[in-house]
Amino acid sequence: MTLRIHNTLTRRVEEFKPLQEGRVGIYVCGPTVYGHAHLGHGKSYVSFDVLVRYLRYLGYAVTYVQNITDVGHLTDNADEGEDKIGKQARQERKHPMAIAEYYTRSYFEDMDQLNCVRPDISPRATGHIPEQIELVQTLLDKGFAYESGGSVYFDISKFSGYGKLSGRNVEEMEAGARVEVTGEKRNPADFALWKNAEPGHIMQWSSPWGRGYPGWHLECSVMSMKYLGATLDIHGGGLENQFPHHECEIAQSEAANGVPFVRYWVHNNMVTVNGQKMGKSLGNFITLKQIFKEGHPVLSRKYDPLAARQLILQSHYRSPIDFSDAALTGAQSGYDKIKDAVIAVRDRLAKAAEGPVDPKVLDELKTQRQKFDEAMNDDLNTAVALSVMFDMVRLSGRLVQEPATTQTLKAVDDQFRLLGGNVLGIVLDEYPSAGGSDQALLDHLIGILIEQRKQARARKDFAAGDAIRNQLDGFGIVLEDKPGGVTTWRRK
Repeated sequence: MTLRIHNTLTRRVEEFKPLQEGRVGIYVCGPTVYGHAHLGHGKSYVSFDVLVRYLRYLGYAVTYVQNITDVGHLTDNADEGEDKIGKQARQERKHPMAIAEYYTRSYFEDMDQLNCVRPDISPRATGHIPEQIELVQTLLDKGFAYESGGSVYFDISKFSGYGKLSGRNVEEMEAGARVEVTGEKRNPADFALWKNAEPGHIMQWSSPWGRGYPGWHLECSVMSMKYLGATLDIHGGGLENQFPHHECEIAQSEAANGVPFVRYWVHNNMVTVNGQKMGKSLGNFITLKQIFKEGHPVLSRKYDPLAARQLILQSHYRSPIDFSDAALTGAQSGYDKIKDAVIAVRDRLAKAAEGPVDPKVLDELKTQRQKFDEAMNDDLNTAVALSVMFDMVRLSGRLVQEPATTQTLKAVDDQFRLLGGNVLGIVLDEYPSAGGSDQALLDHLIGILIEQRKQARARKDFAAGDAIRNQLDGFGIVLEDKPGGVTTWRRK
């Protein structure tokens, strides 16, 4: 069985066949770096991290490109408003490039915590201005674009395929355009390739059309084609970017080159809070740093980064995740079971007697791997793949209680490393020393006691709840009840 993946362009699950046998080029829209990454970013980049990891597991040589947007992304995602980075720079009273540098570092710190493999190439929009100007000129020369007031716009009436990714027709797009037809645009759905810089706009460059800066859509076309060619195997991104961002990428790229831009479009769904998309503009986001380190009023504790990764993998990449503290707590519990099983196998392996592998265990491992491969080949069904990890947890729990041989335990550990580590990214080659694990254990145990106290109070057994609080207080642990039924803890 080969990998089958959902192609947004055709709206069906298709067998994956790369343009060049044995090699895959994948481009994923990276972050606009004007704030710390939140869990919605985590879902997107963990989803594509697993895709890259699985392609490599299948034996493909993968070139993974993920850009950094450090200019040109306007606040309303269309062609009006401020540059998001420029707006943040004004609020923090810093240079826009200082904002971009700071939040780029923050982004990679968070992705490292989530155990995402670094992209092979992380190009920045500001580092590819000459190539963007060149693409704009090509579109002008071919009659797909027009200059107006120092800006350049793509004329969607000249490209018959506009709307094929999102399924929208031009009339719908014009009716739903966020901005009225200005003196610059011929049609409301035309989009900016190059924007004339207003006075005082810091991020601007010289161009044949005057001082300005590139449009958000332009940069992804330029950077993806520069490093992967005119036709990409896979282009990934969040579902919310399907229109207008990816639709515009297709139009400008195919108009310029005359060949298909992307063979497989892959989109991940979003994280929601009470059914509403999590996002910075909506003010309902929780940053990854708050989950990992700093805490947040709606969270009862800080969580292991790989527990957050596990939460993401528990759902299909095309399905939404509705965020809650309870969901993270459940993911932490599941992650702890897998981690503890791996550590137990490795501890037992260090003390086991030499001997050949148990053939029955080998058959069981083979069955588990077959189930894992079938799940991942079925449009990256990570939820089923995770269930294989729990099958292995049960197997390892049995083996560490028996006189299993070194080769038997090594076979189990090797499969944990291969499936849980190389592909899912939730099993580490090495775990922190006792000092670090002691803190994680303390977090986990106090979290259990907080939950028991919560349940006691829910059934109006206040004496039991008070007993838990008092016992923890005796050990120097103070519980603090916050609004919304959230309880946090701290040392005296």
